[in-house]
Amino acid sequence: MKVIVAIKRVVDFNVKVRVNPNGSGVNLANVKMSMNPFDEIAVEEALRFKEAGIATEVIAVTCGLAVCQETLRTAMALGADRAILVETAVELQPLAVAKLIKAVADKEQPQLVFFGKQAIDDDANQTGQMFAALMGWPQATFASKVVKVGEKLQVMREIDGGLEMLEMKLPAVVTADLRLNEPRYVTLPNIMKAKKKPLEMMTPAVLGVDVAPRLATLNVIEPPTRSAGVMVANVKALIEKLKNEAKVI
Repeated sequence: MKVIVAIKRVVDFNVKVRVNPNGSGVNLANVKMSMNPFDEIAVEEALRFKEAGIATEVIAVTCGLAVCQETLRTAMALGADRAILVETAVELQPLAVAKLIKAVADKEQPQLVFFGKQAIDDDANQTGQMFAALMGWPQATFASKVVKVGEKLQVMREIDGGLEMLEMKLPAVVTADLRLNEPRYVTLPNIMKAKKKPLEMMTPAVLGVDVAPRLATLNVIEPPTRSAGVMVANVKALIEKLKNEAKVI
């Protein structure tokens, strides 16, 4: 079984994001970038499928600038067999990414595609679902456990009311939640091995996909600074402040 994992290069989760002075977007100058944490979990799950003998090949795929090769090399250092970069300088939105991944999937014919449930930069939580719709495949989002039983997948997913178990036929789409697994660390020997693994480059034009943005960002602003809290002596004082100062009751 061939498995594709879609990954994204984002601002590292430890970095405090700053907005450009002109409000055009986030300042990325000299900012540490890394693989989206949920995508790292998706890569780990795909690798566990391979180690269990379920998957025969794991392919990491991303879309974006040439520097995204670093993120793909990280995925291969973790254990992915090869990688594909759809290179473009256009600001990619979820639907465009879903179409590009679909074009790659049509070419590679995988039986399973993993996504992170969302990217930590835009928090869109759309690409996996859009991809599944474009492919006409069953999907399981927010997966906290994935098991292959015969020719089907059983997926435990986290919902507001608790947990939900789904069963679906392959090929299928799964988006990884935080509790699906704990990703492994990259070792130096594997980093060296990753440099020799194949990384294929292609463009949206070659895949026949129009990635022109459909939405325009008008302005980006930082949230207002919150005022410091105050200590109150008792519940009566708290109610008094909520009623007369905060005016929430």
